[in-house]
Amino acid sequence: MEGVTISGELRWALGTTIVVYVVVIYWLSILARQQIRGAEDYVVAGRRLPLSLCWATLLATWFGAGTMLAAADEVARGGLHRAALDPFGAGVCLLLAGAFFARPLWRMKLLTICDFFRRRYGRAVEFISACIMVPSYFGWVAAQLVALAGMLHLFFDIPMGWGILIAAVIGTGYTLLGGMWSVTLTDALQMALVGGGLIVLCGQALWQMGGHDLWEGWNRLMHSLPPEDLMPIDVRTLASFYAWLSAFLIGALGNIPGQDLMQRIFSARSERVAKWSCYIAGGLYLTLGLAPLLLGLVAKSLFPEDFKRAVLPALAHLFLNPVWLIIFIVALLSAVLSTIDSAILAPAVVLAQNIVLRIFPQAPRLVTNYFAVLVVAVASVGMAFAGESAYQLLEDAYALTLVGLFVPLAIGLYSQWGGAAAALTAMVVGSGVWGFHYAIGWEYFLEPLLPEVLHMPFEIPATVCGLIGYAFVASLPRRSSSQVSLREPEVVCIDV
Repeated sequence: MEGVTISGELRWALGTTIVVYVVVIYWLSILARQQIRGAEDYVVAGRRLPLSLCWATLLATWFGAGTMLAAADEVARGGLHRAALDPFGAGVCLLLAGAFFARPLWRMKLLTICDFFRRRYGRAVEFISACIMVPSYFGWVAAQLVALAGMLHLFFDIPMGWGILIAAVIGTGYTLLGGMWSVTLTDALQMALVGGGLIVLCGQALWQMGGHDLWEGWNRLMHSLPPEDLMPIDVRTLASFYAWLSAFLIGALGNIPGQDLMQRIFSARSERVAKWSCYIAGGLYLTLGLAPLLLGLVAKSLFPEDFKRAVLPALAHLFLNPVWLIIFIVALLSAVLSTIDSAILAPAVVLAQNIVLRIFPQAPRLVTNYFAVLVVAVASVGMAFAGESAYQLLEDAYALTLVGLFVPLAIGLYSQWGGAAAALTAMVVGSGVWGFHYAIGWEYFLEPLLPEVLHMPFEIPATVCGLIGYAFVASLPRRSSSQVSLREPEVVCIDV
């Protein structure tokens, strides 16, 4: 299962279909560009997204390469409990965002989540939060570029270097054209392809495993695997449960301070749309996200000793006829592209709005956002070419939004307890504890000091350390005038 071999005729048909698909998404982006009249249209779609488009772009942003490729591979390697981070944790993240964050943040009429830190804590906290957030996306974008380049190499023998450049040009091009509008419209198309492709592949896999009987295929799959592979929660040992719980909490909480999620909340045309988009996307994500997990179990059943990587392309080649195979491969490509465009636009907006325009306030806002998209894309391509160790480092740094930003966001949104010093302490302590463990090579929190039964991945303990730092500084005597009230910006935010 190391590779997928296709005939020359099928390769030409696949290539033609991909070209047509790219032309369609660029056509949608050109249409979206007609909606761009200023920075607000480019960044948050003029705050006019209806429910139908808002939940679709949320779902497409979440349902990218991680769910389509990585989650299926993880389940094939270790069983269902390996899906704690994605889709279980990530799906719950959307539900939590809808329940606790969407409405109050939408009312503030923000462009970026770093704008919240400025209003609540001041400009210094805004700047530090932006410096934490922007580079945390570079490795994630680089990983998607490498994933897409790997697929182009797999099916067309395109060298990885050229594949990375092709992926970057395609993803950056249509993002640059229409900003949030083009991302939203193309996400809707991509999500339709992804959903359809997964449903067809799951049906075909069970149909053929059961001798043209879906229910028999399901029964055969369930009886072919040991019970521990079918357990969604890892309770084999206390240490393995801690690891599972940490992965779940990282998925459930880690992306809440992320600009890619908040940008879609800010783009909704009302707070009700923002809230229900999160609920609908979260519910569908947890439902549709079961499909890659099922396919991972199919791979584990069919290839118990032979599995190495690339579950979905291999199963598609095994079970689908040429027409559906082409559709599914395009769906895979679209899933990766939907992650690339969102992951480029999110840090670019933060870079433009919260760093460049704060230093050069007279710079044209829309042009600055265009420039920032190119900067993020070039930096991400550089990471991809630097090698796996380089972009893996920054992909892991995606956890910085959890350890550095979640505590001041959650506390600051619902209370006026603590000011700038408390927020900065939480950011520095949480990021510092995380960075120390990462740099020294410990896989678990205080690994050599705690017994093995208490070993836990260090992201959640680092977040707790940030919370302790925030609470300590917030409890110190201070003047009330040093705190910034949330009520002032909310007064002028009228739901229209």
